[in-house]
Amino acid sequence: MAFPWDRHGTETEAPGSGGRPGLRGPGRGGAGRPRVQGRAVASRRVSGAMVALLLLPPEAGDRASQRCRLGPRALAALGLGLGSPLRVCLPGGSALCSAWPRRDQAEGFLQLDTTCVSPGLLERPGPGRGLRLSLGQLEPLSSVKLRRVRVRTVQVPGPWGEVGPAVPADAELLLLKELLRGLFLRPAFVVTAEAAAWPGLFLVEVAAVEPELCPGGAGLMGPGTQLEVAERLNLDQFRARGRGPGLGLGLGLGGLQHSAAPLREMLNLPLRFPQTLRRLGLSCPRGLLLLGPPGVGKTALLRAVAHDLAAPLILASPATLRGSRPGDSEQRLRRLFAQAQARARAKPCILFIDDIESLFPRRAAAGSRPEDRLVAQLLTLMDGLTPRSRLVVVAASNCPEALDPALRRPGRFDREILIGVPTMSQRQSILKVVTSSMPLRADVDLSWLAEATSGYVGADLTALCREAALQLVRRSSQDTANKEITFADFCEAIKIVQPSCLRSSIGLTDFKPVHWNQIGGLDQVKLKLKQSIQWPVLYPQAFERMGVTPTRGILLCGPPGCAKTTLVKAAASSYRCSFLSISGADLFSPFVGDSEKILAQVFKQARAAAPSILFLDEIDSIFGSRSFDGANGRSVKERVLSVLLNEMDGIGQPLIGRRISERNMLASEANQVEPTKKFQEVCNKNVIVVAATNRPDLLDDALLRPGRFDQIILVPSPDEKTRLSILRICTSKTPLDDVSLEGLAAETAGFTGADIQNLCKEAALLALQENGLDAAAVKHEHFLKCLQSLKPSLSGQQLHFYHHLFSTVTQEIT
Repeated sequence: MAFPWDRHGTETEAPGSGGRPGLRGPGRGGAGRPRVQGRAVASRRVSGAMVALLLLPPEAGDRASQRCRLGPRALAALGLGLGSPLRVCLPGGSALCSAWPRRDQAEGFLQLDTTCVSPGLLERPGPGRGLRLSLGQLEPLSSVKLRRVRVRTVQVPGPWGEVGPAVPADAELLLLKELLRGLFLRPAFVVTAEAAAWPGLFLVEVAAVEPELCPGGAGLMGPGTQLEVAERLNLDQFRARGRGPGLGLGLGLGGLQHSAAPLREMLNLPLRFPQTLRRLGLSCPRGLLLLGPPGVGKTALLRAVAHDLAAPLILASPATLRGSRPGDSEQRLRRLFAQAQARARAKPCILFIDDIESLFPRRAAAGSRPEDRLVAQLLTLMDGLTPRSRLVVVAASNCPEALDPALRRPGRFDREILIGVPTMSQRQSILKVVTSSMPLRADVDLSWLAEATSGYVGADLTALCREAALQLVRRSSQDTANKEITFADFCEAIKIVQPSCLRSSIGLTDFKPVHWNQIGGLDQVKLKLKQSIQWPVLYPQAFERMGVTPTRGILLCGPPGCAKTTLVKAAASSYRCSFLSISGADLFSPFVGDSEKILAQVFKQARAAAPSILFLDEIDSIFGSRSFDGANGRSVKERVLSVLLNEMDGIGQPLIGRRISERNMLASEANQVEPTKKFQEVCNKNVIVVAATNRPDLLDDALLRPGRFDQIILVPSPDEKTRLSILRICTSKTPLDDVSLEGLAAETAGFTGADIQNLCKEAALLALQENGLDAAAVKHEHFLKCLQSLKPSLSGQQLHFYHHLFSTVTQEIT
């Protein structure tokens, strides 16, 4: 299939083609085109005829003619006459055409001209070449003459910025009528304009027709049809509506169109307008650096933009440049630049170096490594580019701090574009693209999946959809015909596929989900956690309206065994977010500066997977309090505490790339994004740090100020009512025989939640010991015997200590 942007390819003639190429032919329509006898013709189609038709390019004389050539048997099976309208269903969309017989009368072939197609085919350049179709994918249509047609024109500059002469309005209508005359049209279909009479016209979109067409009808544009231009768009405006060509900038890359805009602008300046920049006395940017984590689509984005600009793209990978002998790498690099400059003399060219940090790292002090010589060679070659050179060097890196600083100064790689982790709306766009060709059941909610996959990049979402498809294969054995992927398949895939930014991550833990009703009592503590963690997600408009910033840090204080860690697990289970947990063993290292680097890396990963919860258990053992004497100034804990304070002050600041993406998204899609989701995109980008301690007096005062740990929540020891609730939860699955839980709650003064859980376990084990393994129930005397040997964790002196300690800390904070 030939598309108007595929001008650089070669046209091949199908078997049996002949004639001269031309805009008009006897089958183009107009006078002499036979009338189609309505949908009664379609009723004569042979039921169950699934003859395979090989899709071939159109004949040379059928270019821009909307003809579809078939064999005589296929025409008879479909009940089609000469010039009858026909809709051909292809992967991604459909094409409107008129039926014509093949010149050689051969069967089994379908030669199709794609002058009028649905927008879905614009998203797949050249789909279906060599594809085999069945007769069921060819649908005969009824035909009516159109009285009025309203269209939108889409214009684009030439390959290197030239624009054709201005066309008067009257002449424009005449040229458009000549372009559309004799074509079958339907609303929302587009007519490609490769045979247009003036340069710059890209395509024509049919906005509306009169009379209105039935679902199985097509309208014929005749000489008497009135034509009206409803709107004139450029290519960027057409793409912004989500109907642009499949060059990877719109639907094709799902959410990367906002990052593509500055990239296309940067490449447009030196490639298309070099003379204008020289006239203004400006030097063209010669180097562009794409930054972002692995899997976000840096390479795919550059390929799409290069295809859009019709600029040759030369790819260079570390494997092709690195040589085995001294000086071999430098020679290959010089040869690569010479090849790119030779191609840039005829046409602007893009040289792309992927994973540049592995080839050109920071130079050592001695400067004798092979990599140092290669860095010096690249600097020399980039400085040697002349101002008139039409070569742009683009590099991609996911570790920019490993690059040599000399590469990032102005004049070399002076422009940097950061592609961050996809936002929720971008993840939904990516999921739509990946699942566009997958059989999904109606219960699959892509919006919910986008919310539940925080921190996932494009490669992770692709792996998620692939794993969901594998779930269908495993469930259906080998018979997957007429089967659909369900929402449960995606839920199982989420458990398997983790975001790449958290793989082999420090602090990534897996735990069994905990619900709020599995924690007895502590209603006030639960309410405060929900207000601090869940409310900003569920009610972001209220926070924005009242000017309330989300909570940054929560400190849980309480005696040991009072469910502080369980409360955090319940909050993480109810709040769809990433969960990281670190301890002192994860942080401390015998190497100087390694602990601070590990903590900074954990915060970096938490921000990449935001919204997320970072849990610091036993924080008093990790970050001690700073003293005023100089003896402890070199303590590792104090240095790690300093890093924590700096990182907490930076929580909530989105990455540069994400901030740019969100601003552009809200500016261009304000009417398409639901208000709740729009607020979630802006407000819920922070990392919530939750810490637990039973010795808040050992913490540094700088940690307890508002802005770091905003909420200080006291988790008290359970009272009698709370102990009764805990007993009911712990014995909910245990058969009891005449057990008074109220009496046990009164007799377990000083017991924590962990003590009560241990009491229920010991009582069940005692019942098994006395009555054998076939014991039917646990009796009250079993609990009483266990109470004689079990002592409460908290004595009266300890309870007084914690009560006095927490009241003192609360007064100091307030």
